Amino acid sequence: MSLQVRRPEDVNAFLELAGPFLAAREAEHNLLFGICNAIRVTPELFADDPPRFFVVTDASERVVAASLRTPPHNQVLSEMDNPSAADALAEALTEEKLPGVLGPTQQVKRFAQRWTALTVRSARLAMAERIFRLDRVVPPRRPASGKWRTAEPQDRRVLADWLVTFLSEANPDEAPPPDALETADRWIAGRHRTVYLWEDEDRATSMVGAGGETPNGIRIGPVYTPPELRARGYATSLTAAATQDQLDRGRRFCFLFTDLANPTSNKIYEAIGYRAVCDVDMYRFGDP
Repeated sequence: MSLQVRRPEDVNAFLELAGPFLAAREAEHNLLFGICNAIRVTPELFADDPPRFFVVTDASERVVAASLRTPPHNQVLSEMDNPSAADALAEALTEEKLPGVLGPTQQVKRFAQRWTALTVRSARLAMAERIFRLDRVVPPRRPASGKWRTAEPQDRRVLADWLVTFLSEANPDEAPPPDALETADRWIAGRHRTVYLWEDEDRATSMVGAGGETPNGIRIGPVYTPPELRARGYATSLTAAATQDQLDRGRRFCFLFTDLANPTSNKIYEAIGYRAVCDVDMYRFGDP
């Protein structure tokens, strides 16, 4: 079957072409939708190196796969109705200087193998993740002491510090963000993300974000508690509270990603109502 890789010129053209395909599996594609939302809400962040969009169609012009990238970040792949779409995308992207790729386990493996064969680059599996979805919160069995609130301007320094630390733990291969304070300011202003804090005895003890809107939901993350304050239930209680607040605002469901190397967090999220949807892997590409 003949496949064609199309290159929509902007996010609106991408969603016009691929939106129905992505929406049919909204949970699986929550990251792609979330990135599109970020491009629309904060276009200035992508002005220096515009996003790249790709849609694969078959001979009947039916969409069978979609992908995008916001440099300098990884290529992100959708689910694929035709396995050969992974090869078609890899062949179309041989001139791109990709640092890595993220997508459904089988499809992303095939893409990585084909792309590295064509570009004479190396690839390694950097992280195995799982997408979860929730439509009803199960209250924590042992709520943490304290209460939740949304972040305020006076929290900008702690948010920036926690963001840098979170990213260094979650993605040690990536350089720390140079604009953490600016990111904190955007979050506090509610641009693309709402940030929640758990407060115990007038001290912020945990952070949870909610951003990356999809047609009917939103992604929860990042979730961070300083090491010295962990194992006290703060993140569990705050994640439950943030999720419930988003449902109360009209979301039909919430999503989140977990690292499969951290079984504790997976159990915590399942305990408050999140259910596994699918697995996704991230590959890092190296020099020839």
